[in-house]
Amino acid sequence: MKQLILLFFLLCSLGTYTQELALSNNYGGNTSSTNLVEVNNDNNTPNGFLKHLDGLSNKKLHKYLSKKGVSEKLIKKGNEYFDKMWYAEAARVFDIVLEKTETEHTLPLLSRAGDSYYYSGNLEKSYKWYNELYQLYRDEMQEDTFFKYTQTLKGTGKYRRAAVLTKILRQKRAEPLNELKKLDVSTWKGATAVKIKNLGINSKYSDFSPMFHNGSDIVYASAKDSSILTTRRYRWTNQPFLDLYVAKRKNDEGDLFGSKKFSNKINTKFHEASLAFSPDQKTIYFTRNNYGKRLKRGKNGVNHLKIYRSRYVNDEWTEAEELPFNSENYSTGHPAVSQDGKKMYFVSDRPGGFGGTDIYVVDIYANGAFSEPKNLGRTINTDAKEMFPYVTENALYFSSNRPMGFGGLDVYKSEGSNDLFSVGINLGKPINSNRDDFSYIIDSTGVKGYFASNRKGGKGDDDIYSFTYTLNLNAINGSVESMSTGEVIKRANISLYQDGALVKEASSDDTGKYTFKYLDPTTEYSVVAKKKGFVKDSLSVKTKENKNITVFQTLKEQKEIEDSGPIRDAFEPSNVYFDFDSYKITPPSAQELDKLITVLKENQDLSLKIESHTDAVGSKTYNKYLSEKRAESTRAYIVSQGIDPSRVLSAVGYGEERLLNDCWDGKPCAPKQHRLNRRSEFILVSE
Repeated sequence: MKQLILLFFLLCSLGTYTQELALSNNYGGNTSSTNLVEVNNDNNTPNGFLKHLDGLSNKKLHKYLSKKGVSEKLIKKGNEYFDKMWYAEAARVFDIVLEKTETEHTLPLLSRAGDSYYYSGNLEKSYKWYNELYQLYRDEMQEDTFFKYTQTLKGTGKYRRAAVLTKILRQKRAEPLNELKKLDVSTWKGATAVKIKNLGINSKYSDFSPMFHNGSDIVYASAKDSSILTTRRYRWTNQPFLDLYVAKRKNDEGDLFGSKKFSNKINTKFHEASLAFSPDQKTIYFTRNNYGKRLKRGKNGVNHLKIYRSRYVNDEWTEAEELPFNSENYSTGHPAVSQDGKKMYFVSDRPGGFGGTDIYVVDIYANGAFSEPKNLGRTINTDAKEMFPYVTENALYFSSNRPMGFGGLDVYKSEGSNDLFSVGINLGKPINSNRDDFSYIIDSTGVKGYFASNRKGGKGDDDIYSFTYTLNLNAINGSVESMSTGEVIKRANISLYQDGALVKEASSDDTGKYTFKYLDPTTEYSVVAKKKGFVKDSLSVKTKENKNITVFQTLKEQKEIEDSGPIRDAFEPSNVYFDFDSYKITPPSAQELDKLITVLKENQDLSLKIESHTDAVGSKTYNKYLSEKRAESTRAYIVSQGIDPSRVLSAVGYGEERLLNDCWDGKPCAPKQHRLNRRSEFILVSE
């Protein structure tokens, strides 16, 4: 996959002539030995040179690196590899310089080290160098480097940090911040659950872009080395070039077997991938390097991608022909054909688009000709990259690396048909992950399909996964009653938490009942019920596999607060929690307290009561002391933000007396359950 989609990425993000020229010299193979670096000396080719370094003992390597001028020579060598897009080799050289020498960690050096790992798919190491770059040179970072840094944050699970930096970037660009109000990435939930499976046909290389063919076949792209002899390798990833393969489906779980090369007439010594078939399966459209008798380059020296067409005649595929809307000067690829065969959707970085790559549509006429391409517009395309379209009767699926996704490319669904589609909706987990998720296809039943991902736990660079949608019956059905009277409590507020984060909210009906639908299976949740005039109650509930769970809660009436005036409202900012054995106000808690402070400043007739609590770990005496310190630190923060101390009527610590769940002392509970009890709560009182 990286051989194709990173071409699109680089054409739009690197932007320098040198890098574009390097791309033309190496994408799809080299046609001239003059473009190689010292090709006749094995120790000076990337593999030979690095093998020589790796073969040195630590003592010899240290001695070698301590020689005058060696660091500068290594940096030059790393830059040569980088400019030729030999990213794996460049990353290794930059690592040696940065980790084993006293060379200054400059902005260019850190940038190229981070980029080398970013383009070769190692987000952990990429994050290491980007993060150091940000710490040292944040005000000098280029926007594209800043964006790639946020992608590595997502890819390594640091969503909140990624969101904060994305907000900073948008503020610099004067872009709207509406979609960034919620910093945590939320998972889309629907009436169906999804089961995914990594397939046995996956190799240690890239396997992606599956496509249905002839009922039971799947055609896909792979860099697997199926040749008896040594296969030519693509220097970018040190993998064989991509070819099209075909395999058969063998069961309801989507497993594939019998993989073999699709057609010698279509596969060449360069890249073929990302394909689509006509409804009668007699025409194939696929992506290939701009290639005739030799590689062709545009006016900027770049070998671009093109869409080619081949027809099935007399039991074999004809020689492929390129489509008329291709260009020597920009890339066109990733075709998708509508179910009636009258429209083709594709990806291009042609001039006039909205972002790095956009999705376009053309009409396919009966005589095989095409209309002029039309951009699908802002409902689909963004300032980021939209790629890998797939169209059904009433929806368009595609992948995008737009902000506030889960990281890398995410799969989106846009409802509609022809060239009129709604805004894309993220399909959520488990289809999407914090890595690249793409080339999603779904069968006519709307239940089964395939996609590709380079998420952790795979067999190779990119793997193909099958998926099956099943009806999601996971639900919690609850009811709320008064402890003293036994009467149902209407309009109680019910909150559902997972890992301390609010997931859903509901309100009990006239019979005191509520329901949370479409939950994750075998997942621990906390259900918190509260109603004005009652003490709130919390309990832990674990869902099962596609079953309803029934729970029952009783609320104790709250004692009247003496000598403080009538209660105006109970204000409970979410996430005002404390770390274990600590009374320090954390940054997330400070953000929530700031909301409370805003309310107090806007309503001068309000006063405040603070109630702080602990979990049940440790002695009751110590927990009482700790809760009092938490109440004091909460009060101190509020006063420090300009609230008159006289308006804080009380700040009381209750220790472990008011647990929100049944995690009493000595009972085994998960850390996230104990965390719910380490909190401060608030009561607003009117004068």
